[in-house]
Amino acid sequence: MRAVEDAVNVQIPPNARLIRNLLHGAQFQHDHMVHFYHLHALDWVDIVSALKADPKATATLADNVSNATVGGAAYYKRVQQRLQTFVDSGQLGPFSNAYWGHPAYKLPPEANLMAAAHYIEALRLQARSARMHAIFGAKNPHLQSLVVGGVTSVKDLTPDRIAEFLYLTKETQDFIENVYLPDLLAVASFYKEWGGIGGTTNFLAWGDFPLSEKEPESLYMPRGVIKKRDIGGVKMAKQEAVTEHVARGWYKGDAALHPFKGVTEPLQENPTYQPGNGMYSWFKAPRYEGEPCEVGPLTRVLVAYGYGHKDIKPIVDKVVTTLGIPTSALFSTLGRTAARCIETVAIGQAMQGWVMELERQGIRAQRRPPGFSGALD
Repeated sequence: MRAVEDAVNVQIPPNARLIRNLLHGAQFQHDHMVHFYHLHALDWVDIVSALKADPKATATLADNVSNATVGGAAYYKRVQQRLQTFVDSGQLGPFSNAYWGHPAYKLPPEANLMAAAHYIEALRLQARSARMHAIFGAKNPHLQSLVVGGVTSVKDLTPDRIAEFLYLTKETQDFIENVYLPDLLAVASFYKEWGGIGGTTNFLAWGDFPLSEKEPESLYMPRGVIKKRDIGGVKMAKQEAVTEHVARGWYKGDAALHPFKGVTEPLQENPTYQPGNGMYSWFKAPRYEGEPCEVGPLTRVLVAYGYGHKDIKPIVDKVVTTLGIPTSALFSTLGRTAARCIETVAIGQAMQGWVMELERQGIRAQRRPPGFSGALD
């Protein structure tokens, strides 16, 4: 939407920008939490090992590394019993098809039980977090309220809906800061060798979350490019430096052209892969100044860190200091996993202010949803 608006020179209203940022921020809060616990954690957490854990020792561990409101030996004993039921039934459900007992798993039983308990808690919370999209975006996933010129949810900007959104984002952020981040640090401390595995060289972030009509100046997550892992040498990214390569695609020619000048001319209608001819895809390969670049969470965090971002830099420093690793270890699988959490913490904190700014635009969240006891002003 922003690309089209830029092309036709449309400036959206401040409230539309705020709603877009809040919906996009909710995507970060929801999806990165799901990625860590439900898509990625079982690469590091041995669920079967958790059956050997001492629930009392697990509660002590959780008190030391996490600020979760749910805990205690009795709680972890109940979680352990639920896991045992899964195992005894022979139907592991979401815990099936893993590598239980593999020597590459390094967490002790108590850490595995703590992580498994938080996996279950995250399942409950992600269902609530997804409701943030429903409030102003109609549904989750695939929001339906974003259009060129702003958003279609103008009539939904009522005090009740704003209050509900604020309540849900605060609830989600509490879990992110008090459970997700501590769990990340606890698990990563046993897998520090992954700080030297899975790294790339160049990084390109286009920036996001505009805080005014001025881009890229106002982008909360800044725009920039890092070459050869030189974080201190981060520079502003220029769209003129982007080209698309087709030499390995099923297209005629091999010229590297700027997207404005791009040509899409297939070699034939239904090509098939033939080993040795170098062509294997319908995708064009983007390059920046002729070099491939990583994009995504790690890039966004590295670029922000390179600029000395006031919110991102302290969290990165906390992560590397707590783990006792150099900043260079971020260029890795460990760094990429950490970056998802780092940007989620920062963006989630910023969202609280964006909701308040929405109120200052003239819509006050005077009422509170059922069970809400926090301050809205």
